Amino acid sequence: MSQSWSWLGALLFPSLPQVEVVGVEVSGPAVRIGARVATAGAVCPGCGAWSEQVHGSYRRFPSDLPSCGRPVTLALLVRRFVCLEGSCPRRTFAEQVPGLTRRHGQVTERQRTAVAGLGLALAGRAGARMSALLGIRAGRSTLLRRVMDLPDPDTGVPTAVGVDDFALRKGHTYGTVITNSVTHQVLDLLPERDAAVLTPWLAGHPQIEVICRDRASAYAEAATHAAPQALQVADRYHLWANLVRAIERVVTAHRACLHAQPAPPVPEPQWETPLPGTSGEELPEPAGQLADRRRANHALAHELLVGGMSQREVARHLGWSRNTVRRYAGAARWQDMRQGPKAPRRPSSTPTSPTCCVVGRRPAARSAG
Repeated sequence: MSQSWSWLGALLFPSLPQVEVVGVEVSGPAVRIGARVATAGAVCPGCGAWSEQVHGSYRRFPSDLPSCGRPVTLALLVRRFVCLEGSCPRRTFAEQVPGLTRRHGQVTERQRTAVAGLGLALAGRAGARMSALLGIRAGRSTLLRRVMDLPDPDTGVPTAVGVDDFALRKGHTYGTVITNSVTHQVLDLLPERDAAVLTPWLAGHPQIEVICRDRASAYAEAATHAAPQALQVADRYHLWANLVRAIERVVTAHRACLHAQPAPPVPEPQWETPLPGTSGEELPEPAGQLADRRRANHALAHELLVGGMSQREVARHLGWSRNTVRRYAGAARWQDMRQGPKAPRRPSSTPTSPTCCVVGRRPAARSAG
């Protein structure tokens, strides 16, 4: 291997010392890295025999993780070996680099892992937009396929499970979901929500000690027959749901009691009680910006009037209306300018003249005689 590319091979493939970098080509925004496998032979995937007899070679161009937003492609030189085991059905086989390539794979294993991580975190469309920003060419369908290719996580040996139904098509088709009540992981999905599909599953897990279920009779029957050693309990959601339904039934049954209660009496207005400020008692001293402004305006208006100006001249000088100047001039103190709350309008005790109740009619003029 050329000494000038040894540092690049250790940088790009730190966990694959058998891969050598033989060149780098930058063409516009794309980067192509030439590489090859430095081992003398390979293991036959059919029989496991070692072979060093080369039958031929060709190049593969798997897509790798981008570099600084630039797409990277490997130009990997792959050799085809002859299987020397006579009983092996394979005559020739192509070498694979564990951790880098797989059979018929168009991307490297690390890019496949990165795309699967994007699919798990962001799903289809959002993951496709993020992969485009990172420089990875992967559509939403590709991300979903990578997620589905992942092996199921190890759930261990559950001792407490939760059983509930879910809708495949709401109102038509329902199934059963089984979760681990400790780790909250989904253990299995059953196509129906009856005892016939739940009983075999519970019978195959005799270590279950607690079954958290709803009040469906099918689940109760399956748990009683297939897991008699397990304690059947209800979770918080179904406890609250049952409580809400019970309260709704009680309120609906006693709905007529709400209308049987007499209406509270409406107090009549007490006209005899005088309002504050109408019987001669002193009102509390006002405070605030309005009181300060009225105090200053009252002093200014009386100062100009005492100086010999008329009310018309004061109004023109201050930019006030004549009615405002007249009100300030007629008040001996600025506190008299405050208007108290209006007294309630009392009904008239004398009937109104019929001629005044007709809209649009004017009383007849008296005759001169």
